[in-house]
Amino acid sequence: MRLGFLGAAGEVTGSCTLVETGDTRFLVDCGMFQGGKAVRSNNQEPFMFNPTELDFMLLSHAHVDHSGLIPRLCKQGFNQPIYSTKATVKLSEISLPDSGYIQEMEAEWRNRKRLRQGLSAEEPLYTVDDALESLKIFVSCDYEQEFQPAPGVKVRFQDAGHIMGSAIIEIWVTEGNETTKVVFSGDLGQKNQPIIEDPTYVQEADYILVESTYGSRLHQ
Repeated sequence: MRLGFLGAAGEVTGSCTLVETGDTRFLVDCGMFQGGKAVRSNNQEPFMFNPTELDFMLLSHAHVDHSGLIPRLCKQGFNQPIYSTKATVKLSEISLPDSGYIQEMEAEWRNRKRLRQGLSAEEPLYTVDDALESLKIFVSCDYEQEFQPAPGVKVRFQDAGHIMGSAIIEIWVTEGNETTKVVFSGDLGQKNQPIIEDPTYVQEADYILVESTYGSRLHQ
């Protein structure tokens, strides 16, 4: 198994990990880079993989820094299932078209300036229609439900306690006679929040990948 860290590595936005086994390639999250102009320019860069060669995707939660490039991914040929929790599907039905609308409005604003300068117009990163199209391949899953998105890969979502639908993702990858368990934390919430359930404790793993934006801070 091979892991490629394509976002939220050395920075705190644009979460995206490519997981490759002997037979399968899939993504965990496909987030938009948010921040200053230099950071946002990463959203225009080519993906460091061929979207048409992916077998599926796992989405930890609906925040745009984890999901916001899904419409662009689909626009470039990805059409395999995107697995997430039921609440994440519902929130994505709101957030992704809204993000597409923002992309259209920002492109319109930029193009007014470009045309005044005699430059050609630019396409938006993606549109509302692109976002709506991407939602057609979402597949909702229950917490604690094990499922097999591809041969040799088993997945289970646990509650991350971050926002509604947010998930810790447990993945078991079997290659030959060996099974390796990898856990993706996603964004973790704190205990005793109103409405949101406490994060689930994961008992064991071979490898844990943790979103650690606030890892050096003491939470009261």
